[in-house]
Parts: sequence; structure tokens; C-alpha cells
Amino acid sequence: MAIFYLQISSLSRAAGRRATAAAAYRAGERIRDERSGELHNYTRRRDVLHAEIFLPPPYAGAALPWAGNRERLWNTAEHAEKRHNGRVAREFQVNLPSELPPLARLGLARAFAQEVAERYKVAVDLAVHAPRPEGDPRNFHAHLLATTREVTPSGLGAKTGLDMEARERRKRELPDHRQEFMNVRERWAILTNEALRAANIAARVDHRSLAAQGAEREPTPAIPIMHLKMERRGVRSEYAERLRAQYQERVAAPAAQAASTTPAPPQRDLDEIRRQARAAWLQLRSQAGQALGKSATHEPEPAAHQPDNDLAR
Repeated sequence: MAIFYLQISSLSRAAGRRATAAAAYRAGERIRDERSGELHNYTRRRDVLHAEIFLPPPYAGAALPWAGNRERLWNTAEHAEKRHNGRVAREFQVNLPSELPPLARLGLARAFAQEVAERYKVAVDLAVHAPRPEGDPRNFHAHLLATTREVTPSGLGAKTGLDMEARERRKRELPDHRQEFMNVRERWAILTNEALRAANIAARVDHRSLAAQGAEREPTPAIPIMHLKMERRGVRSEYAERLRAQYQERVAAPAAQAASTTPAPPQRDLDEIRRQARAAWLQLRSQAGQALGKSATHEPEPAAHQPDNDLAR
């Protein structure tokens, strides 16, 4: 069964994150951060299947050296933010259906990256990852690291997309942030189902919540990524274990409640059954004796009387 997964998050300086480090890690490359002088080197990664930068239509294929080079792009994004708590990048992380063949998975990721670049007029740095040897073999996924500002010939311009201020969105008659999140989720589901259909695969995904789908089951627990990474390193996470335990309790609760409300079959006491059977037998014997007595006053007794086997037992 194909799995729908789309997580949208932001990289903020307030959380101590850098776009240069994130881009180097996801693409498996070597990038130096100009603001801090720190070198981020992840060239030893072997699970990066594909890395590519997408630009909006006016500049796709155009001579924008700073935008087509990963190191220059993300250093430009870092320099564009002046605030100490500014958001330097926006990330879209998606699950790529393992049912699809490799080229179809790559085509799906590239199509989504291009749409995000066109929708918000941003640069999108796509990295497609294979499952890790110690993880789930179905975990093909992609990271789309997008700038929070529009791409212009001279650099990065105003905030755009999900990072545009609410007042500006209203001024442009754009949907609010919550609706925009839903629109992106729906679009990813549509692209995924189109790819599955083109590959003649019956599985489909649904971006809606379980309640909206009418599904009467508990959603699986959302384990924070930092706790998942801890467990992958062999470090126990009590928080992740507690979330899974609570999920198991929620799943088991409806069954337990149904069992408690279903009346148990009546337990019949064995001694009572025996007493009732003996009383019925004695009553039957008495009735049979009375019938024999009445017949003896009107009919001669047979010469050789045979006992009634049913009453003699």
C-alpha cells in the first residue's frame, strides 16, 4: 500500500540552523559557510541518488551562476537574512512510493520540485535519498530545500510562498497559510497518484486526515525526527517509546470497550442442571406409575410382565 507523507518545515537561525549545512548534508557535498567560515563536508554519504537545483521559469536555464551553484546559492540565502532569528530556508520532505520503479520515483520528485519553484518563484534544491541499510527498505524519500525569497536576476528578493506575511497574502488575495499548506499536500497527492496510475499500479494515496476519509482507525504516532535519529544511533528514546505505547493503548481501547459491553453468555450451574433433571425424571416416573395403576383395574395383567426399560434405568 502506498504511503502518503509530506512534512513542511522551516530552517531558522533561532533554532541554530544554517541553510549551507542543510544543503551540504542533503546533497552529500562539501560547502563552506561564508558567515561563520565553517566547512560542512558530507561527501562520504552513499545514499544520495540524485541532487539538482530548480529555478522558476523566467530563470530556468538562464545564466544565473550564483543560483545554479549550490554553495553560492545557499550562502546568498544566508546573507539575504539580516535578523538573528530569520528563516533562511523552507523544506518539503516527501515519501517516494517504493512501488514505483526508480526512474518513475525520480521523475515524481523532479516534477514536484519544479512545481514548487514555479509556484513560489524560488530556487529549490532537490535531493533524492535511498533507504539506509539499517532502516526500512521502502524508505525512498526526497528533500526539497527552497529559498524563502524570490529569485531575481540580482539575487534574492522579497519573502514569498509560505514565508510571506499574512497581511501581504491578504493584499494579493492569496489563501491563508493553513489553506496553502493544504493546497500543497493535495497537489503532492495528485502528482503521486498520477505517477502510480502511469506505472499501472493500483495503489493510491490520500492527503486527507483519517477523519475526513471516514476511516475508523487511529493515526500512527508522529515521532519527532530527533528521537528517530537517536534510535537509529542505538540510543534509547523514552519519549518515542511512550508515544508508541500510548498509540497501542488507543488502538486496544475500542476492542476492550466492545468486549466489556457485550453481555457474557449465562453460566449454568452443573448441580442445578442435575437437580432439574432428577425432578423431571421423578415427575415422569410418578405419572407413569399412575397410568399403570389405572390400566390394572380395567384390564387383566399379562402373564409375564416386562418392566418398562425407560423407568427401570
